[in-house]
Amino acid sequence: MKTRPNILTIAGFDPSSGAGFTADIKTIEALKGYGLAVCSANTIQNDMLFETCHWTPIEVIKNQIDILFDRFTIDVVKIGIVQNWFVLNEIIDRLLQKSKDIKIVLDPVLTASSNYNFHNKEVLTKTQQLKSQDHFDQILDKIYLLTPNYKEIEQLYTDKTIEETITYISSKTNLFLKGGHRKDTIGKDELFTKKGKHFILNPKGENNYEKHGSGCVLSSAITTYLGRELPLLQACYRAKRYTEKVLSSNKTLLGYHRI
Repeated sequence: MKTRPNILTIAGFDPSSGAGFTADIKTIEALKGYGLAVCSANTIQNDMLFETCHWTPIEVIKNQIDILFDRFTIDVVKIGIVQNWFVLNEIIDRLLQKSKDIKIVLDPVLTASSNYNFHNKEVLTKTQQLKSQDHFDQILDKIYLLTPNYKEIEQLYTDKTIEETITYISSKTNLFLKGGHRKDTIGKDELFTKKGKHFILNPKGENNYEKHGSGCVLSSAITTYLGRELPLLQACYRAKRYTEKVLSSNKTLLGYHRI
């Protein structure tokens, strides 16, 4: 029997299990990976309401990473909510110390589906803002894939248009732009590769209901398929189709995963 690949998710804990690392683990297991998890934050939320977020200390995150890599072979990792770009850069550097060829999929979660802003309490000076942006530029050079939605990509470089941001990011890393928040064709995703290629992934099916944590499901599905050694485009395509199955599984905000 073929051994399943180990897929690591570094993400928050959502008690409703619609989002965060518990949703990632469901996805990974359903797609025939073995899910490992590091908790980046403990949240007080359900599928409709987000109250607050308690960040995990960076040293705890590093220690969790260390003990997993001491025991398991890990070739791919998905990262969700993290306190800020400074902390994220430290996490990525620790991952690269453990495996210089590791593929990192970053889902830059800036707000919860209930519109809670994870970073609205951080008041940064102009100098700190510039340093933060510099950290994000460094991050792009180190990861394999970035998976923002339209709301998120608008916030990544506020001095650029979306088109300029896409061009800039895809010059540094692969970019999968999720289309769930598009103003035109809802659900039309786009893949921009670092090699300059552009692919459109159109939605399929009519019964795709809104789901809490759908972005987590999609990014962890892509990561799992990459761990199963599928090429990037195929991994994105199959992950999109799996996510649509979760979206169409019922009419509530919490989707079902089928093995």
